[in-house]
Amino acid sequence: MNSKKRLRVGVLFGGRSGEHEVSLASAASVIGALDPEKYEPVPIGISKDGRWLVGTTAQKLLPDVLKSGERVSLPPDPTAGALVPIAHGSGQHSVTVDVVFPVLHGTFGEDGTVQGLLELAGLPYVGAGVLASAVGMDKDVQKRLFEQAGLPIVPFLAIRRSEWEQEREAVLRQIKKKFRFPLFVKPATLGSSVGMTRVKTAADLPAAMDLAAEFALKIMVERSVTAREIEVSVLGNDDVRASIPGEIVPHREFYDYTAKYLEEGTRLIIPAALTKKQVITFQEYAVRAFRAIDGTGMSRCDFFFERRTNKIFVNELNTIPGFTAISMYPKLWEASGLPYPRLLDKLIELALDLHREKARTKYSIDLPAGAAGALES
Repeated sequence: MNSKKRLRVGVLFGGRSGEHEVSLASAASVIGALDPEKYEPVPIGISKDGRWLVGTTAQKLLPDVLKSGERVSLPPDPTAGALVPIAHGSGQHSVTVDVVFPVLHGTFGEDGTVQGLLELAGLPYVGAGVLASAVGMDKDVQKRLFEQAGLPIVPFLAIRRSEWEQEREAVLRQIKKKFRFPLFVKPATLGSSVGMTRVKTAADLPAAMDLAAEFALKIMVERSVTAREIEVSVLGNDDVRASIPGEIVPHREFYDYTAKYLEEGTRLIIPAALTKKQVITFQEYAVRAFRAIDGTGMSRCDFFFERRTNKIFVNELNTIPGFTAISMYPKLWEASGLPYPRLLDKLIELALDLHREKARTKYSIDLPAGAAGALES
């Protein structure tokens, strides 16, 4: 091993969301692929009830970190410079990291909340900032920004949970007036297809709305599109690159949570069978969507490629895409010439670059001598 100091990378995983288990699988892949010559991974788990725990060298499995790791908190104070123990005792100490790699999916991890805490703590972190993370999680706001950027999207309605609970019949009439069946109903602020239903008849609609309402304050209703599912990985801060496109071919009726994580059979086709012109269009749309939400670091852009018309629709951006061994984001970059370990290098490099760039920004002004006293009087 060379004498150069290794970067301590805090890999943040778990979380208080319906995608907790997915996060563990992604984080294990990231930790396993970090070059030990360059990095010292520090596993930081967030339990389902929100406790932060740091792993020790004896804890090789991430579930063990969540069961018996040292309890810590991250002060929103840039002068602290570390995660601090909750209760002082033998063996407990502050934990320093050079950069944080959030591998959190869903609420309280991918939605800007953790990113805001990391900003307050003054720590560099991989991926999108507060704004892009929040927008990336809110599919309603995200789609409106795509529309403003001139990107094609599938027609949709966003309905507040309170509206659904108080005016069920009026909401049902609104949906039936705008859409034909089948249609899709899903939570507006969750990923991994949790709480999503393909609704074939009007009789099935209330149950689908109730299910989506369990997971979010807003419910998305979208026109069903018979389409190929194309995905493009995006990487960069100012200089943004798009990977070659890939295609998801689910073995189930649609690409739901079960098809993604619990059953085998779904195929990833890389590269997708597309013309050169179509490839360029998908890549251009992916970069435009990334810029539309002010993205940094990484995102995976998901598309619908309508079979009947060959129309391309931007579906959504995922600002913390899956990082498991079978996940599309790293696979697309590997097929584009950037292998998994080098991809992690690049993401960490982008995080540190952006942190240095933010440090150049003035957040206060220098007052002339005596001005401060005048303001206080």
